[in-house]
Amino acid sequence: MATETITLQIPEILYQRLLNTAQAQRRPIDEVIVHALQVGSPPEWDDVPEEFQADLAALDKLDDNSLWQIVRSRKTAEQMERYNLLLERNSSGNITDAEQLELIKLRHEADRFMLCKAQAAVLLRWRGHHVPTP
Repeated sequence: MATETITLQIPEILYQRLLNTAQAQRRPIDEVIVHALQVGSPPEWDDVPEEFQADLAALDKLDDNSLWQIVRSRKTAEQMERYNLLLERNSSGNITDAEQLELIKLRHEADRFMLCKAQAAVLLRWRGHHVPTP
């Protein structure tokens, strides 16, 4: 295939994301840029709440194996039981102040956990992997 050379100015944040991907995959930046032009840019994360954006941005730098570990991760049965117990107590109005704070913390952790899992899956798909849906 014949190639052409061009000079292109792109936003710094997009360049940094492409560079992070190239480094994580140990591929030349030009290969990653060509891939991005063929299939689109890396998946966005700026439409999630600001408090989670740094966590999602950090995923760009991970290699594929690390992303697969995130995608396959699960909460333990004990963690889920505690969360469900606190939800039930909250629904029935029988929750203490300390439990209410714990529930807020667990809900925040659950949101972060699911957003990271979803972003890791999207990044793997963008990198060309088949990621089965649960």
